[in-house]
Amino acid sequence: MTAAKGRSQKLVIAGEVTLVKRYNVKATGFRGAPINAYVEFENGDRGFVREVVDDTATILNCDSESTPIGSHVKLIDTEMRVGVGKELLGKVIDPFGYDYYENEKISTLEQRAMFSKAPGIAERKMLSDPLYTGVTVIDSMFPVVKGQRIAVLGDAKTGKTSILQQLAAMQAGQQTVLVFVLVGKRQSEIEALETYLKDHNLLSQSVIVAANVLDSLAKSYLAPYTGCTIAEYFWLSGVDAVVMYDDLSAHAKIYREISLVSNPNPGRDSYPGDMFYVHSSLLERAGRLLSNGATLTALPLLVTPGDDITAYLPTSIMSITDGQLIFDLNTFRKNIHPALNIGLSVSRVGGRGQTSSQKGYTRKAFQLLAEYRQAEEFSHFGSETSSEMQQTLRKGAELVELFRQQQQELFTIEQQEAMLARVLDGDTPVDVAELKSSIQAVGAKSSKGKK
Repeated sequence: MTAAKGRSQKLVIAGEVTLVKRYNVKATGFRGAPINAYVEFENGDRGFVREVVDDTATILNCDSESTPIGSHVKLIDTEMRVGVGKELLGKVIDPFGYDYYENEKISTLEQRAMFSKAPGIAERKMLSDPLYTGVTVIDSMFPVVKGQRIAVLGDAKTGKTSILQQLAAMQAGQQTVLVFVLVGKRQSEIEALETYLKDHNLLSQSVIVAANVLDSLAKSYLAPYTGCTIAEYFWLSGVDAVVMYDDLSAHAKIYREISLVSNPNPGRDSYPGDMFYVHSSLLERAGRLLSNGATLTALPLLVTPGDDITAYLPTSIMSITDGQLIFDLNTFRKNIHPALNIGLSVSRVGGRGQTSSQKGYTRKAFQLLAEYRQAEEFSHFGSETSSEMQQTLRKGAELVELFRQQQQELFTIEQQEAMLARVLDGDTPVDVAELKSSIQAVGAKSSKGKK
């Protein structure tokens, strides 16, 4: 077999299928085959090598669960690769780089290995540039910087995906590539995201990697690696990229099912022992490069049923990332959107992208909210309150109202600072709704003037 141009190894390996357990296939004749090598079965199914013992390889069939025993399988490439390049912008693709709707391979000038290693410490540079979401409570309290890995956790239907979309909307017209990875989603959810990107003029700078709920588990397992590899291409080319994984809890369940079929010793919550490595090796591929200064930001999304952030997956992801935005149902039920849990959320490196004035407003906001919660609890006793406590209750309520924000509402950092200054530094009552509308009106006028 002739290896493709630019590939260092030339291997001619072919074997025979001896055992089939759904998508896990064992084949003999694979002595010396590398892990994650790409193979094709006699019937055209695609797969990759997961394990090699002596001359027997465990192969994951990505297309079918009914591989015929005795059929032949051939090693095609020493690594799993996917097409990368500008040709993918504006496209919805499957984890193999095929057009999601037409199932036709998209022609690209370059291919990259899906399971590449993260850059070393010596190849990285300190993070410093802010990545604005347009959401006041996040940009002021838990700022994000380009190149950061920040997890988004919460129960189902608490607004996690909306935050990712708002962040994306703030990148419209900028030299930033957006890569969305959808794992185990319904067709309607995939189409809804595509429609959102079209409506906000974002599709031309976006790539959607979609694995729907009906796709094979093996194919869905590859989706995050495909998305990361595509984002890496732009990153290494000197372009800032943001990759959003929606969601890694579904990805972990898929990997657990794949692993349990191959009979390993299950660990905590029946997840395989290498579950941490699967996600850490993926998320560590984000950061800022020393060579060109470009950044790759990773936002993994996790579902935490019952708001249990102490479960295995949430604690695992939080230990890998540089912060977490935690959404909870109680806040959501109070009609506070975004339903961010301010007491549990944190951004460990986001402050590097803030100016001194922004840091000052962050400190004031945290202090006011803490005093407001205390004053609110004390006021429940029905005793008389001092004028200082009354002012704390008023300003705290105004700040909470300021942090309420619908998905279609987006504010620039300058608008956010102006609103925070009015609420935190002012001594007179503020009509927050009127403040927001006036700020947006001024912004609309200035944007028209620039045009």
